[in-house]
Amino acid sequence: MSKVTVKDLDVRGKHVIVRVDFNVPHKNGVITDDNRVRAALPTINYLTENGAKVLLLSHLGKVKTEEDKAKNDMSIVAARLAEVQDAPVTFVNATRGEELEAAVKAQEDGSIVLMQNTRYEKGESKNDPELGAYWASLGDLFVEDAFGSVHRAHASTVGIASHLPSALGFLVEKEVNVLGKALNDPERPLVAILGGAKVSDKIAVIENLLKIADKVLIGGGMSYTFSVAQGGQIGTSLLEADRVELAKEFLEKGKGKLFLPVDSVVANDFSNPTEIKVVKAGEIPDGFMGLDIGPETVALFKKELEGAKTVFWNGPMGVFEDERFAKGTIEVCETLANLEGATTIIGGGDSASAAKNLGFAEKFSHISTGGGASLEYMEGKELPGIAIIPEK
Repeated sequence: MSKVTVKDLDVRGKHVIVRVDFNVPHKNGVITDDNRVRAALPTINYLTENGAKVLLLSHLGKVKTEEDKAKNDMSIVAARLAEVQDAPVTFVNATRGEELEAAVKAQEDGSIVLMQNTRYEKGESKNDPELGAYWASLGDLFVEDAFGSVHRAHASTVGIASHLPSALGFLVEKEVNVLGKALNDPERPLVAILGGAKVSDKIAVIENLLKIADKVLIGGGMSYTFSVAQGGQIGTSLLEADRVELAKEFLEKGKGKLFLPVDSVVANDFSNPTEIKVVKAGEIPDGFMGLDIGPETVALFKKELEGAKTVFWNGPMGVFEDERFAKGTIEVCETLANLEGATTIIGGGDSASAAKNLGFAEKFSHISTGGGASLEYMEGKELPGIAIIPEK
């Protein structure tokens, strides 16, 4: 797939609307991690340096109540954006109307306007045609650079693009290139590591990866549903009883390439355990729950990763927020970070947080900025925000 990119557009003197992902974590009006703001800078700086008048649109948090509105005010992002790049930034506390239109009209080449949270508009998540057309009327060109939102057909991702000449920004272009190669033309062996709590969250991606990967390693809470499918005992571990038959199907389809934990770190209570021990997979006693992969599983996964040329990882191996049950995730993360000669990709979400918190982020080939979007991409799904951008 070769989509039109921002470099294919003539942007000088033009009003360019850019959908960015400024959905940053924040507490009491303070941004706690500005990675998403910094990730958008290559596209924003390219546009301002080439004389565009840039209008930035993003959502921030969920907006269902007036309290949500107050909490997810985009002004905190405008302040940070002004600090991390050189172009002048004007924040407009509106999503439509005279104030916004006047600010856009008054823009000089190389300047930035950041609009208030797109989700202040109820029509945003419904891809309201009138809203998409209105926002499109504020610009000459549209650039999609919010990978974390391209799996959603919203007014700001699909609606605007259906009215204006459109292109991918550098961030989305990189995601498409890296994930696209892993999906369609990987250097082999391709190994996928999937963790997290639920099989149901990852049904389609497991199904697709069993077709295209050379090996699929499964850890995390969802491994216990597979354990039951094999006839194992899992105590009080997480179980999706309605997915056991599906797990059996995956075990059949994945013979020789699907690898499950062979032991588990278990505890007699989730929050305040008085006993923590390692047991064989499928032999978790009553009153105990599995909360991490065990040392034998870590050794198995390390062995199966030897010689891998492409690795896609999404989802922790256990309850990694609790250091007592973080060892499996740490070991997998460290192994991937030091895997010689391999393209290592983290599909966003908790795995990305783990890599950053453990100080290994720089050692990965690519950390996706969109957990949900990267998973849907690896499922082989068409992502609406990318599909709407024309081919070259």
